[in-house]
Amino acid sequence: MQPKSYLVIGGGLVGAASALRLQAAGFAVTLIDPGDPRRAASFGNIGHIAAEQVSPLASRESLRTFPGRLFGLGGPLDFRWRDAGLWGPWALRFIAASDPARHARGQAALTAILAHALPAWRRLAEFSGAPDVVGRDGHAVVWMSERAAEKGLKGWERAATGSAAFLSMRPDDLAPYAAVMTRAPVAGIRFSGTAQVSEPQAARDALMAAFRSHGGEVIHARVARLATGDRVIAHLDCGGVREAEGALVAAGAWAGRLMRDLGAEAPVIGERGYSVQSAEHGWDAALPPTVFEEHAMVVSCFTSGLRASSFVEFGSPDAPGDPRKWRYLERRLGDLGIRFSPGPDRWVGPRPTLPDYLPAIGRLERDPRILYAFGHQHLGLTMAAVTAELTTALAEGAGPAIDLTPFRIERFGPAGR
Repeated sequence: MQPKSYLVIGGGLVGAASALRLQAAGFAVTLIDPGDPRRAASFGNIGHIAAEQVSPLASRESLRTFPGRLFGLGGPLDFRWRDAGLWGPWALRFIAASDPARHARGQAALTAILAHALPAWRRLAEFSGAPDVVGRDGHAVVWMSERAAEKGLKGWERAATGSAAFLSMRPDDLAPYAAVMTRAPVAGIRFSGTAQVSEPQAARDALMAAFRSHGGEVIHARVARLATGDRVIAHLDCGGVREAEGALVAAGAWAGRLMRDLGAEAPVIGERGYSVQSAEHGWDAALPPTVFEEHAMVVSCFTSGLRASSFVEFGSPDAPGDPRKWRYLERRLGDLGIRFSPGPDRWVGPRPTLPDYLPAIGRLERDPRILYAFGHQHLGLTMAAVTAELTTALAEGAGPAIDLTPFRIERFGPAGR
C-alpha cells in the first residue's frame, strides 16, 4: 500500500524540490530541516546546472593525478587529518569504485540522469512560480597560460560531456575579460546545454514558498533518530516526534546515520567546498559563469554579488572552516586582478558524496515506505529538479523516467557490514 503522507528529512535543494513535487502530487508532506540555510551545500555553491559532468570522479585518472592536486602542493584537494576515521574507510571504497568497468557503468548512469537535469529545472522553476530562477544558458572554461590551455583543451576533447557541447572561444569572445581582470585568458571553451540559477538560495526560497503555498508544513528541527513500526517516526533533537506513513531521507551529508537507523549502509561523507562572495565588484554580469581551470576556481555573478568557489576537502560536515582556503581564494582573485571586497562573505559547506560519486535515489528494499535521495556530490543543485520528479514517481508507484538500479543504496550492503 502506497503511503499517503511523507516526512521529508532535509530542506536543501534536493529536499525542498522533492517536498514540493510530493505535496503538489497530493501527498501530505511535512519537511523537517534544521533551519540554518548556510549549513548545507545548497547555500554557497556556484549555481551551475552542470549537465556536462557525466564522468564520475571515482576513476583511475583521479587516482593517477591525486598527488599533484593536494592542497599542500597548491592544489584544491585536502583531508582533515583529525577526521581520518571518516574518510579513511570511504577512500578504500573510492579506490574500488575507480575500477574502469565500474567507472564506465557510473558514467552511463550519470549520462542518463543528467540528460534530464536542465529540462527538469525549467519545469520546476515554472511550476514554482519563479521561471527566472533558471538563468542564461552555458558557461566558460578558460586558461591563463598557453601550456595550461593546450593540456586542458586536449582533456576536454577526450572527455564525455553528455547532453552538453562546447566550442572554442575566439579572441573577441575572450576580450571582455580584459576589462574586469589584469588581462584576458589566452584560450577558452564555451559550453551550451548547461545553465546557471540566478541565486542558489533564491532558488531554494522559491521552492519553499511554493511548497508552503500548496499546503506543505515545515518543521525547524534536527532528526536525531528514525524509527519504523506501524508508521515512520522521526525523533527530533528538541524532544518531540513527527510521524507519517512514509519518509524521504534527503539529509545530504548527514543522511548516513539516518539510513543506518533503517538498516542500510550509506557511506556518505562531507566533501566540503569553500566560497567567498562580494556585493561590490567590477565583474561584467554579461560574462558567463567561468571556470579558471588551472586554478581550480569558478567565478559566477549572482544578483547578490560575485562569488568564487573552490576546494574538495574531506572531513566532518560539522567541522569549522579552514581560513587558509578562504585566503587562497581571495589571493587568487587578487592575482587575476578581479576586484573584490577586502572583507567578503566567507562560506564552507559539505557536498554529500558517496564513494562511487553516484547519488542514492530510490526506495528502500527492506522497507518500501522509505524513499531516499542524497549523495549528489558536486551535482546537488544540478540534479535537484530531476531527483524530485524521480522520487515523486516512486511515491506514486509509477515507473521513473530512467533506470534507478545504479543509484540503489543497497549497492553498499546492509548497515554494519
